[in-house]
Amino acid sequence: MENGTFVGDILILERLNVTSQSFIPAFILLLLIYIFILVSNIGLVVLIFRSKSLQQPMYLLVCNMSINDVLGATVIVPHFLRDLLISDSERYIHYIDCAVQAFCVHLHMGASHTVLMIMAFDRYMAICNPLRYAAVMTNKMVVLLSAAAWGTIFMLVAILVGLSIRLSRCRSVIFNPFCDNASLFKLSCESILINNIYGLSYTAVVLGSSLGSVTLTYLRIAMVCLSSKNKALNSKALQTCSTHLVVYVILVVSGLLSIILHRFPLLADLRKAASVVGHVVLPALNAVIYGMQNKEVRQRIKTLFHNNKVT
Repeated sequence: MENGTFVGDILILERLNVTSQSFIPAFILLLLIYIFILVSNIGLVVLIFRSKSLQQPMYLLVCNMSINDVLGATVIVPHFLRDLLISDSERYIHYIDCAVQAFCVHLHMGASHTVLMIMAFDRYMAICNPLRYAAVMTNKMVVLLSAAAWGTIFMLVAILVGLSIRLSRCRSVIFNPFCDNASLFKLSCESILINNIYGLSYTAVVLGSSLGSVTLTYLRIAMVCLSSKNKALNSKALQTCSTHLVVYVILVVSGLLSIILHRFPLLADLRKAASVVGHVVLPALNAVIYGMQNKEVRQRIKTLFHNNKVT
């Protein structure tokens, strides 16, 4: 089937390399992480929209991140859980489902970068230009920036995946535990020059603009904090920014590894590990770093629990 012309809609997925002795602990761990991602992120969104005191630009951006993380985890984790339970002969996916999954995977990763760019700008305005912050970063501005971030990445990813699904297929095996754009165009025996050119351009634009804006923004924040005399406030700001940067570095490294290692089949296990970090570990970390770490969010959660106990 690999060498002949493939006309069916059924594709075979590569499985996660989990031994028979460890698949039950792996399943339980993944399930618990997925439940934590759903509860923490959805709970955070509900909390922010129910609390007028939290309906501020920074928290609305956290909602963006939480919604994106639920999308990214839901696209991948249920497939991982299913993969751990079924036999090799049942591990298949319809082509249209594969294309939709690939679109959602890249939408999640792309939106992670664009939303983080806005969050970095928000922190820059709050720390470096506090007097102008309220005038510039209004709720309306956040909605417009969020719509631009999601709309732009939606169109770029639609073109990316669209260039792959236009190709005819001569293979039926996805050498990945889930579908992404590289897995789609590898199914074809046609020339993929256009796909490679656009894919590299897409990566350069998204990653380049993300790296450039986040680096410049946080360097500026660090300079302002180091030169300021308010040591307590500066220490808090630097601590917050440093945790955000750790998450951002993990996002960039896992994304780059996933892209680069598609060119090296012998390093497939490392590529799978990078994918798990990007789509499973990061959504769990983001809920903690951007939500639970925030003092106002923690206080609001404690107030809700206290009120429930009294009731």
